Amino acid sequence: MENPVKELHESLLKYFDALYFGDSALFSELFHTDARLYCNTGDAFTTMTVAEYLDVVAGRQSPASRGDRREDRILEIAVPTATTAHARVQELFLPKRFTDELTFIRANGRWKIIAKVWHFDLVPDT
Repeated sequence: MENPVKELHESLLKYFDALYFGDSALFSELFHTDARLYCNTGDAFTTMTVAEYLDVVAGRQSPASRGDRREDRILEIAVPTATTAHARVQELFLPKRFTDELTFIRANGRWKIIAKVWHFDLVPDT
């Protein structure tokens, strides 16, 4: 492993691209096949598999196709061990601003997202 923070940073840039352009193929490269996704914003608890998430991505209009502004931020990258890492990021998917907690696992020489927990707030005046 050359520089885990640099590798994770590059993965996060791809993650932002996948979100903005609605690229489910790129997401499938970034997520471990056994990953799970969770949200508890509002009154509903949501959980899904990667396959379910890729279906959602493929079935929705991307921010890029709508001409929405793009706002991506990496808030934190932590690498506590040689095989685990965490990133906190924010992105805009109008009318929502998301904060994502991404847990990575290193397997077969690559960092993969093994868990995603997200929260969103509505963006005023969108």
